Amino acid sequence: MNMHTPRDEMVDGNGRVRPHWRGVLAGFADLPPGGIEACARRMERAFEDEGVTSLLPGEAPAAGQASWRCDPVPLVLPADEFAALSAGLAQRARLLEALLADLYGPQALLAEGLIPPALVFNNPGFLRPCRDASQGWVRHPFLHCYAADLLRGPDGLWRVVADRTSRAGGIGHAQENRRMLGRVLPAAFRGYQVRPLRPFFDVWQDALQRLAPPRDADGSGDGPAIALLTPGVNHRLWFEHVLLARELSCALVEPNDLSVRNGAVFVKTLKGLQPVDVLLRRVAGPGLDPLEFDHAVGGVPGLLDAARHGTVKLANEPGGGVVEAAGLTALLPALCRRLLGEDLLLPQAETLWLADPLALGRVLDDLTGWIIRPATGRGRSQVPALMDLAERAELAARIEARPADYAASAAVPSSVAPCVVGDRLAPRPVRLRMFLMQDGARWHTLPGGLARVEDADGTTAKDVWVLNEEDSRITGPVAQPQQPLSIRRSAGDLPSRAADNLFWLGRYVERLEGAARLIRATLTRLDRGPLLPREVAELQALAQCLSHCGLAAVEDQPSGGATAALRAALLRSVAEGGVVAGLFAQVARLIGSVRDRLTADMYATFTLPLRGLRAVASQARELEALEAAMGGVLRYTASVAGVAAENMVRAGGYTFLDLGRRVERAQSVAAQLHFALAQPPSRIEGGLRLALELCDSVITYRSRYLGVLQPAPALDLVLADPGNPRGLGFQLHALHRLLTELAEGTQSDLADAAARLISEVEAMPGIVLSSQDGQAAATGALSPSLGRIEDEVASLSDAVTRRYFALLPLAQALGGQSDGEALDGNGVAEGLPADLPAFV
Repeated sequence: MNMHTPRDEMVDGNGRVRPHWRGVLAGFADLPPGGIEACARRMERAFEDEGVTSLLPGEAPAAGQASWRCDPVPLVLPADEFAALSAGLAQRARLLEALLADLYGPQALLAEGLIPPALVFNNPGFLRPCRDASQGWVRHPFLHCYAADLLRGPDGLWRVVADRTSRAGGIGHAQENRRMLGRVLPAAFRGYQVRPLRPFFDVWQDALQRLAPPRDADGSGDGPAIALLTPGVNHRLWFEHVLLARELSCALVEPNDLSVRNGAVFVKTLKGLQPVDVLLRRVAGPGLDPLEFDHAVGGVPGLLDAARHGTVKLANEPGGGVVEAAGLTALLPALCRRLLGEDLLLPQAETLWLADPLALGRVLDDLTGWIIRPATGRGRSQVPALMDLAERAELAARIEARPADYAASAAVPSSVAPCVVGDRLAPRPVRLRMFLMQDGARWHTLPGGLARVEDADGTTAKDVWVLNEEDSRITGPVAQPQQPLSIRRSAGDLPSRAADNLFWLGRYVERLEGAARLIRATLTRLDRGPLLPREVAELQALAQCLSHCGLAAVEDQPSGGATAALRAALLRSVAEGGVVAGLFAQVARLIGSVRDRLTADMYATFTLPLRGLRAVASQARELEALEAAMGGVLRYTASVAGVAAENMVRAGGYTFLDLGRRVERAQSVAAQLHFALAQPPSRIEGGLRLALELCDSVITYRSRYLGVLQPAPALDLVLADPGNPRGLGFQLHALHRLLTELAEGTQSDLADAAARLISEVEAMPGIVLSSQDGQAAATGALSPSLGRIEDEVASLSDAVTRRYFALLPLAQALGGQSDGEALDGNGVAEGLPADLPAFV
């Protein structure tokens, strides 16, 4: 066979379709015209709805490209082929484990000259702080999970082309591909015995439990605590980390969630520090600990020291990336014979380190037959066959100048597999990534994987099917004895970061709703034509509210009958860079940050309408379109509140989501009533009408009082009535209840502060009713008090942040300041005592 002709996965050497492909192709052949393309579109829509926004591991997004595509046609592997691959990769994992143990331990291979020092000490993947020549650091297993990239050459053999020993990314996407394909195209699985992926994750979860170091006698009796350490929501593989944490039933934590105390690792939760036994690491090794690595910005101080002393297990151990270097890959066949006494079962793409003069001459004789890679590190590979003559000459000169910096791998064409292209199936090159995990005794291979279609855009994946033998059995892990878990119903186990994000999600959703209500109330007056004096006063009060919220500037307020500036300000608020557009972006960002706390249905409800609303609002060029968009915003925020109320357990995340909404609505209502009621007695009726409208209480007032508008009844409805969900009293009662629940039976100064505000607000209608100067004058006199209440709710919010998110004590009263004093412009509490808790 010509070694430069790619092999077709679907057909054998005689041009016949392989048996394991026949059923798959028959299923697609039975589709009606346009059916293949429709299948691809359904898959794309499903992934978009689920929020899969990360690319394949190791790839960067390109401008204008779709983030993720999964081809509906799987890559099929027969059982015997998978078994051979599994055995070869398990051997390779044992080899890399032994190699890492030597490099970070006695370094006998360096002493024997089997590994040149330049491939280790010049390698950025070799982390010197992780070396322990005394063998006092218990590292086994160094590799807990491992992945390898493979391609099948024209000779029919699978070859390893890259090892993934640092974090083995992509396994979460592999599981998601399988789940989505089964949901969108269930007919594709009919008639096939495809090995499921779930048993692998069950074994993995059990293996992580076994990795946990023994706790002290006074440790928790709830079993080992496992967490997946992610760089955070801004990382492009965040969604995969969410998926993997769910599959393994472990907590998802960021470096800022963790703290090292007395040599042990803890996660910061609402009720204090909770121990962590095992960290499944998805943070790069040099980013783990700023005390050990100079560039570990945002890492966990002391984490590596805790791992050295055995109080926490890191999986994989940091530093494993050193053996991913191409220069070391070239030495693996010889190292396998030295360390394991075996030849490699699974061949690798021929790789040469160009420090060897013979290898250098061979490569320079024909650059087009090789892929040039950095000998150490993860630099960019170069493909001379795709270069022009001048570029190849320049590359050859660089190689000749510093040959030890380069390695070369044989350029073997990938095999091709059928992929959906338009409304037909066409062959495309594919590369396979397989995943392994060890349970302490042996390596287990995921019966599937992640296939990448090496097409022009490089963003298409395939599900990988491993066919079951008819007499094979699916086994899971042996059940391990567990101590009985204590029953808990509190919110205390929620990480402070997650509570903070949910709190601000509630605030920004409510802030978006408040902006929509203000804009819509303003638009109804701008559309009326010539305004009566009472309506002008209402519009001026609304303009003050808009200015207070940043939706309009002071100079945009109407002067007489001129409203053009205000109209333009409202349209600017929804355009790119406007305040409403910024609120959309904040809501979307916070939804992403709490993705691990939302079910798929909740996430879809939160995100899909939001995308449409953002597009519609940003295109509004007329007031009519703007009013329609604001109506959509109000329906969206109502659906978010309803879905959260019906789907989230009251303890934990919902408490802080609702707390944020109540804080924001209380501030918003207090501010709006402050401006609405700041009217002279002769115009107080207009202020009361506006107050009822902004609190969405017009119908309720009419049904109670038959349209007779008087100050005391109106104020009772919008201020004091605890049954009016749009009124100020309702928000304060909800705040008091939520803060009392968070205190879990102890005295709460935060709840007491809310109770004092309730008493003040409930007294206001009675003060107006009994006023000797008339109800109109007394109503206007409430305006300053409502402005002060807005400030006090803001201070209460700061106190919540200090108590539950930053885990700071309430500031002590100094010079007459209240306990709920505000944070400064940098988010730092003013007047904090010097003896802050150590975990801050």
